[in-house]
Amino acid sequence: MSPPAFRIENRLGIPAPPSVVWEVISDLPRWSEWNPLYVKADGQLRIGAQLSLTQAVAGQPPEVIVPTILDWVPDSQILWRLSQKRGFIRRLRYLEIDKLSDEGCIFSNGEDWTGFMVRFVPIEQRRTIRAGFEAMGEAVKARAIALWREQGGAPTSSSS
Repeated sequence: MSPPAFRIENRLGIPAPPSVVWEVISDLPRWSEWNPLYVKADGQLRIGAQLSLTQAVAGQPPEVIVPTILDWVPDSQILWRLSQKRGFIRRLRYLEIDKLSDEGCIFSNGEDWTGFMVRFVPIEQRRTIRAGFEAMGEAVKARAIALWREQGGAPTSSSS
């Protein structure tokens, strides 16, 4: 694959174990309870499987997208591909968890855009998508902290 024409990414620290963050992001049927970007998610984490995601980006009507799972690794990552405009835009989406300690990690939530038509994606659309990734990251963080507390964990007060 050619290098990305551009990347949209959000990274943030989460004061919860990677396994708890994984529990949040891998439970697709519950995304509708907390995820402001993908307000509905159907499908299974299985290589080659297609997901059905209702994507709600600010300023646009909700859109159903059907990406294909390329890879997933428990406590680490979910990777999917979406092809649009007859393949002239290809999006490689990743949700990644990088362990910092037993009680903390970095959650990366981004997308690499490639293809002939990506040069025509307006900068404002890129900003809107980034804002959606930021909102999703904050929602993952809040849900992971709440879940960890429910499980008896104790994130640091400065991060909650």
